[in-house]
Amino acid sequence: MRAADLTTALILIAGGALVIWDSLRIGIGWSTDGPRSGFFPFWLAVLLIGAALGIIARTLSQKNGKPFVTREQLRPVLDVLWPATACVLLMHWLGLYLSSALYMAFYMRRFGHYSWLVAAGVSVVFAVSVFLIFELWFLVPMPKGPVEAWMGY
Repeated sequence: MRAADLTTALILIAGGALVIWDSLRIGIGWSTDGPRSGFFPFWLAVLLIGAALGIIARTLSQKNGKPFVTREQLRPVLDVLWPATACVLLMHWLGLYLSSALYMAFYMRRFGHYSWLVAAGVSVVFAVSVFLIFELWFLVPMPKGPVEAWMGY
């Protein structure tokens, strides 16, 4: 647990230091019309670093040797992580709509224990609905794959 807390705190400090550096570059003072662009990010980063230092102090003062995560606790996280990662990677080749339909069908089948027919039907209706909403109504182009190219989009 200590290593995870210390690593997280150091990453937060590095991120805060980067924000402070960039805020100083664009200016943290006041101009004639109010605070400059870096004023609020600077002070938020200072608070972030202060909180991270508090995490370090608390972690170093504790004598707790419990692990950050047990094998049993990690399993549900990986159940979500691997399919989501596969969906994002497949999006490059299959597009948003087909990869999200496959993702939803997998989840419905694996964790919801729905039949293949229900999982396929709901995932297709979902993908078609999202396609209609973004592509036709909002006119927002999303990543497309071979199915959309076959349909002329």
